[in-house]
Amino acid sequence: MNPKPYLLHARLRPDAAPDFDTYPFNIPAVRDIERIKFHADVTFFVGENGSGKSTMLEALALGLGYSQEGGTRNARVQTVQSVSPLHESLRLARSFARPRNGYFLRAESFFNVATYLDDINRYPAVPPTPSLHSCSHGEAFMAVLLEKFHGQGLYLLDEPEAALSPNRQLVALRAIHQLVQQDSQFIIATHSPILLAYPGARILYFSASGIDEVAYEDTEHFATTRDFLNHYPRRIQQLLAGDGDGDEDEDEDKRA
Repeated sequence: MNPKPYLLHARLRPDAAPDFDTYPFNIPAVRDIERIKFHADVTFFVGENGSGKSTMLEALALGLGYSQEGGTRNARVQTVQSVSPLHESLRLARSFARPRNGYFLRAESFFNVATYLDDINRYPAVPPTPSLHSCSHGEAFMAVLLEKFHGQGLYLLDEPEAALSPNRQLVALRAIHQLVQQDSQFIIATHSPILLAYPGARILYFSASGIDEVAYEDTEHFATTRDFLNHYPRRIQQLLAGDGDGDEDEDEDKRA
C-alpha cells in the first residue's frame, strides 16, 4: 500500500474564531481556506508577493512541529518573533503513515539555520561536517537537498529557487523527482517556472480572489516567461520606454 500522501489536507478548525480584519486572515487566499488538498507527490503554491503562499507554508510547518526558521523537526532556531498565528487555526489531516524524514527550508532564514548547524557540530565525535557557510548560498541549498533529504520524507520548501541558477534549478528538479520515487512528498512555494514544470504536480494559485488549482501553462509564471523569451528585444524596449506604447503589439505577440 502506498504510504503517501503523508499530509492529506489542511482546513480552518471549526472552532477557530479568526479576526478577518487582521493579518494574516485579511489576506484573500487565507480567508478562502475551506480545504487545501495536497498531491501525493508535489504541490506548488504560486502567486504574487504578499498573496499568502509563504504564510500558508509557514503555518503548515509550525503545525507539523518545525521551527519557524526551518531545518529538521529537531532544529530549534528562533532569532526573531515574526510568526503569524495562522497555524493555531489550522487542522491538518495526515495519512496512516508517518514520514521517516522531513525538512522545512525557507530562503529568508537559511543563514540562521546554517549557523545553528555549525554550532551544534562544533565538537563532533566523528570527522566534522563541512560548514554550510563555507559554500555559496546556492551550493549550501543544494547540499541540504542532496544530503539532508533521504527519502520517505515530507519536505516543505519556501522559494528554494532564490539561491539557484537556472541550471541548478534543473538539478534540483531531478533531485525532487528521485525523492518522489522514494516515497517522498513535497509542498513548495515558488516563483520558478522551471520547478513548476514538474509533471503531474498540483499547482494552487493564491490570488485576490482566493485559492484556485491551475494548469502549468495557465500560470502567469509560464506565460510571462515564455512571452519575454520569445519577444525579449521588444519587451525590453517597451519596459524601459515606460510610456505604455506597444500594448497593441504586445497583445499581437501573445496571440502568436
